[in-house]
Amino acid sequence: MSSHAVRTLDDLGAIAGKRILVRVDFNVPVDDAGQITDDTRIQGALPTIRELVQAGGRVILMSHRGRPKGWGGASLDVVANRLAELLGTKVAFVDDVVGEAAGKAVADLSAGQVLLLQNLRYEAGEKAGDRLFAQKLARLGDVYVNDAFGTAHRADASVALVPEILPGYAGRLLMRELEVLGHLVTDAAHPYWAIIGGSKVSDKVSLLGALLTKVDGLIVGGGMANTFLSAQGYDMGASRVEPDAVNLARDLLSRAHERKITVVLPREVVAAQGFREDAPARVAAPGTLRADEMALDVAASSVDEMLQQVHNAKTIFWNGPLGVFEWERFQEGTMRMAHGLAELSAEVVVGGGDSVAAVRRAGVSDRLAHISTGGGAALELLEGKTLPGVAALMTSPKE
Repeated sequence: MSSHAVRTLDDLGAIAGKRILVRVDFNVPVDDAGQITDDTRIQGALPTIRELVQAGGRVILMSHRGRPKGWGGASLDVVANRLAELLGTKVAFVDDVVGEAAGKAVADLSAGQVLLLQNLRYEAGEKAGDRLFAQKLARLGDVYVNDAFGTAHRADASVALVPEILPGYAGRLLMRELEVLGHLVTDAAHPYWAIIGGSKVSDKVSLLGALLTKVDGLIVGGGMANTFLSAQGYDMGASRVEPDAVNLARDLLSRAHERKITVVLPREVVAAQGFREDAPARVAAPGTLRADEMALDVAASSVDEMLQQVHNAKTIFWNGPLGVFEWERFQEGTMRMAHGLAELSAEVVVGGGDSVAAVRRAGVSDRLAHISTGGGAALELLEGKTLPGVAALMTSPKE
């Protein structure tokens, strides 16, 4: 998807005193004590917010968080507090979205001030893509800015419909994502490798199919490697194999072979007796697992082989962990891959929630070229799909 037809903040005229309605992605994890455990998405929106504040805009932020059932739960008040700390300025918060209280809070804003509306998903019209709800949102602003790449693949009212009403612009984070990921689709430097993990082949058939038209090599790990290994005839014991996807895996391997694309699967796995954090485990080769054993990680030796394969790569895209990295006993494969990629000179782009969490846990995110803030949006862009949030900006009315 081209981003050339999208207007950016550079195209904004004077905005002093104008109401700037900004769609951000503040869908952050919060623990039982009400504390934000990862503020990456808030940090990602700071450049755009600061730029609009410094230009004298009256900045109205809107986001969703979680999957609340109607009004209540997953409030954004905790985000307002954290955002105020990061900006070093007061952030007003209103427990309303499009009602009278929201309208009054917007009216009370002065130039250079920031307001955060309550969780968009409290309103049924957001997920339903309701036009009347979008019109109510649009009344709160003079100009619309989308800086929420993580939701750009959704046709929600705040993402796809508001920019049909208000003049729309892309924020700095959204543009950075479109440029980096667009580069992977159109003109990535070769050799270009993809490392794909996660649990299911069926979730990533479109992505794998698209990558096979672009890459020189493919590494497969995580639960989906079990299905590929099964497709090659290995008995994977009690490992989670998708029976319905074995033929898909076989077809993808055949297509890779036809295109002379190297596919690397684990030669050794960490096999555990049951899907438990404390399960007894050993290193084993595919085909040698006992009936009660399941592969829960890629063995260190295989990760080293994979890293050796990509040591000359110019571009690497990584999506999905290599094992059940949430459990310490089965995180070595993923952590070893993260540390190994950080040592390379290649442009390493990481996309997808679990992979992002993994590189942050490994402490190497600042040593990689780009960490995408959008899981589903990043994958759909790489699959060649049109993102509703970006398409809406392309046809948005001019001021």
